[in-house]
Amino acid sequence: MQAERDLTEIESAWGATMHGHSEQGIERAHQDSHASVAPGKAMEREAREAVEEATLRPGATRSQGAGDRLTEEAPDHTRTCFERDRDRILHAASFRRLAGKTQVFVFPDDHQRTRLTHALEVTQVARSVSWALGLNVPLTEAIALGHDCGHGPGGHASEDALAPYVEGGFNHAVWGADVTLKPLNLCSQTLDGIRNHSWSRPAPQTPEGEVVSWADRIAYVCHDFEDAVTAGVVRADELPEEVRSFCGTSRRTQLAGFIGSMIEATERTGLIGMTPQGASALSAFRAFNYESIYLRDESRDQAHRVVTVLQALVEHLSADPARLPARLLVDDSEAGVRHAAVRWVAGMTDRYAINCAQDWLGFDADALPRGIDAPG
Repeated sequence: MQAERDLTEIESAWGATMHGHSEQGIERAHQDSHASVAPGKAMEREAREAVEEATLRPGATRSQGAGDRLTEEAPDHTRTCFERDRDRILHAASFRRLAGKTQVFVFPDDHQRTRLTHALEVTQVARSVSWALGLNVPLTEAIALGHDCGHGPGGHASEDALAPYVEGGFNHAVWGADVTLKPLNLCSQTLDGIRNHSWSRPAPQTPEGEVVSWADRIAYVCHDFEDAVTAGVVRADELPEEVRSFCGTSRRTQLAGFIGSMIEATERTGLIGMTPQGASALSAFRAFNYESIYLRDESRDQAHRVVTVLQALVEHLSADPARLPARLLVDDSEAGVRHAAVRWVAGMTDRYAINCAQDWLGFDADALPRGIDAPG
């Protein structure tokens, strides 16, 4: 075939792997595959739940069948209920869109964090703590991966922008659990951890949710500082002495210090928390970031621009509901249209929101949030 003759050497080599290699009645990936395990029945969900019961610490959340879900489901044959939640979040469009949403810097460069990389780093911190404390790791992972799926574009400024259109205000944690992730039919414990991961919210009902609340703060304090140092916004030696003496100036030593502080405190007391020294250093660290990074003049200007853009989009879509996706417009009342408009804008990535503001509303590039690579 002509297409085959035109293939490059790499394309030909890749195409040659359409099939694996047959051996003993099965197909293996590599011609020289040698990895094997003892034959035997796969561990079914019930057996894994029994392992949890025997190995998790008293007070840790146990997986139970299909899980406590709003809509009843049959249990999975091999996965626990919280593993299913974790997997659903990983494959959700709202999780993928976090790759295009602001963490600190709008439209980040190749090395700066996005909401997606933040979620992954929170998961790593929370997983480390949960494993060490004998908690339910899949539940911890599910909460951590989903905790920011309700965030809008442009960082926390999106909450200020969308608050006037939502009864009780717009809180990304509540919105994520009750709106964004609702179609996934997640377990009540997973949704509770997502809904209440922010410290301003009521405490989560599970120790795994409490771990994620701490892991979120540990991760963003450390990685936001690292990004700001790389961007030249602050210098490492500007950190308060209390922070430097406790955990140094590198992300590696900082994460190790705060994770170790959590494990030590919980081992000693059984409560999910941090030693007084670690907690004091973390508070000082966060206060430094607030003053030097989050609330600096450039950040406040960026936030103002984000609010202007997002509110203009909500107003425009509320006045012209024909632009809204039919799947969101389930109620054509004024309140229903407004909810659909907020839901769509909240789900947008930074780039998509800016493109819409330019294409629909004619926003001038000078009025857009700085740092976004928008077309001229």
